[in-house]
Amino acid sequence: MRVGVHINRFDHPGGGPALAAELAAAGAAAEAAGVSWLSVMDHYFQMEFNGGAEDPMLEAYTTLGYLAGHTSTVRLGALVTGVTYRRPGLLAKIATTLDVLSGGRATLGIGAAWYGREHEGLGVPFPPLAERFERLEETLRICLRMWDPDDNGPFEGRHYRLAETLCVPAPVSSPRPEIMIGGGGEKKTLRLVARYADACNLFATSPEEVRHKLDVLRGHCDAERRDHDAIRRTVTYTGEPATTGDLDAFLRDMEGYTKLGLDTVILAPRTGRPAGWIESFAAPAVQRLAELD
Repeated sequence: MRVGVHINRFDHPGGGPALAAELAAAGAAAEAAGVSWLSVMDHYFQMEFNGGAEDPMLEAYTTLGYLAGHTSTVRLGALVTGVTYRRPGLLAKIATTLDVLSGGRATLGIGAAWYGREHEGLGVPFPPLAERFERLEETLRICLRMWDPDDNGPFEGRHYRLAETLCVPAPVSSPRPEIMIGGGGEKKTLRLVARYADACNLFATSPEEVRHKLDVLRGHCDAERRDHDAIRRTVTYTGEPATTGDLDAFLRDMEGYTKLGLDTVILAPRTGRPAGWIESFAAPAVQRLAELD
C-alpha cells in the first residue's frame, strides 16, 4: 500500500507570508519520502472541524499549480472538488492545465459538494442534493467529452449546455487525466465510480465498512460490465495517530486495510506545517507500510 498526503490546513504560525515556502518544502519532502500522492482541500472556507471559516484556506487549483512547479514525480489532485464550485467546461480546462504543466500528473478529484455555508457566504448556488448528483454526472460526461480529441461538438444536458467542448492543448496524460470520485454513497456515488471513474476515495472508517463499500462497488462494476480491478482504490485516514506522530498506533490501525487491495492510504494530518510532519511521520510510514504488504 502506498502513502499519500492530504494538506488540509494552512494555519502556519508565520501566517500567509510563510505559506509559499512551507508548501514548496512539503512538496520536496513528499518526493524525498516516496509519497505517491499530494492533495489539497478544495473549499472556499476552512472546515468547521478544522478551525472554522475564519481560519486560512487557499484556493485549491492555484495551490496545485504552485505545487506542480515545485515537484516532479508525485501525483497531484484536489480531494475533492465540489461539483458546484466551477462550471464544468472551466473545470475541465483547469484540470487540463494542471496536467499539462505538471507533465501528466493531474487527477481530477470530484464529488457532489456538501458545505452549504461557503456557498451562501460567497454567493454560489447550492442546489438540493439530488440536483447536485445530476450535475455531477453531467460534469463527468462533459470532462470526458472535453478530453476526447475526436469530439468537439456541443453538449446538451439538463443543467449544462456547451456549444463547443474544445480543449486545447490536450492533456499530457494518456488517454486523459485520472478521474477520482470521492465518497461512499452506495446508490449514487459508487455507481458513478463504476461508470466513469478511474479511482475512488473512501474514508478509513473501519476495515469492515470499507470492505462493504468495495463489495458494493464491485456490484456496480458488474452491472456496468466494468473490471473492478481497473479502479484505483484509496482511503483517507484522519486518525489521531497521524497527527500526533504515533507510528505504531497508525500501523495497528492499518493492519485490517492491507488485505483489501487498496492502492493508497492518504494521510490527513491537522497541521499547518506539513513539511516537517512529512519528514518525521510520512517518510517512515512509507517504509513500514511497504513491509506490511
